Amino acid sequence: MHVTARADYAVRAVIELASLRPATATRQQLAEAQDIPGKFLETILGDLRRAGIIDAQRGASGGYRLSRDPEQLTLAEIVRAAEGPLAAVRGMPPEDTLYPGNAAPLTQVWVAVRASLRDVLETTTVASILTGELPEQVRSLLARPDSWTRR
Repeated sequence: MHVTARADYAVRAVIELASLRPATATRQQLAEAQDIPGKFLETILGDLRRAGIIDAQRGASGGYRLSRDPEQLTLAEIVRAAEGPLAAVRGMPPEDTLYPGNAAPLTQVWVAVRASLRDVLETTTVASILTGELPEQVRSLLARPDSWTRR
């Protein structure tokens, strides 16, 4: 899986907002705190607002804030708001891919890849990132020596 800058920035911006709760932060404050290009962040914040993850307040004391508790907000929701589905194959849902002949079982592999992404991203909340208390599924994957090896 390739984690895009857009997804990474979205997650980092939400984590930063969660750390400031209940206060608000401006786009500039978020951009500076997380070293995110301001104009790029502006479009990401719009996507997060449309998805109901953050609220925006206009005016002199305006800014952005989380719309839900960090304990109830998963990384999967943030990534979906920024990028769309967690796993797509050439822009299609994995279960919609069809392959001829010997490659036919590849559909099942792509569906399993999506399931493994969900296992991590749907169980990891913004709160678990802030506290460093990652879900058991994530900790068990991190405990595997091959998880830390580049291939």
